[in-house]
Amino acid sequence: MRDEILRYEASNVRPFGVNPASVEAHAGYAARLGISFPLLSDPGLAISRSYGALRPDGEGISRSVVLVDRDGYIRYSQAGAPGADIVLESLRSS
Repeated sequence: MRDEILRYEASNVRPFGVNPASVEAHAGYAARLGISFPLLSDPGLAISRSYGALRPDGEGISRSVVLVDRDGYIRYSQAGAPGADIVLESLRSS
């Protein structure tokens, strides 16, 4: 997502990341990799669980893309990292 951020922003999509790491760990990670979008700390995995992004064993997060519209409706959800082409096309066709 980091490398495709401008494409998301041009489509009025505001991405963010969710991970169980601490806020401090996120800050270091974002600085090291040049990540410009927000990273949310989810130590109890509540956010990840609510979006179906847990691994089958329930112990960690599976990389996933979930798009939520301004009204709170999920417009797109897919495990993995499908890339901007697939994600943005799904928005255009919905």
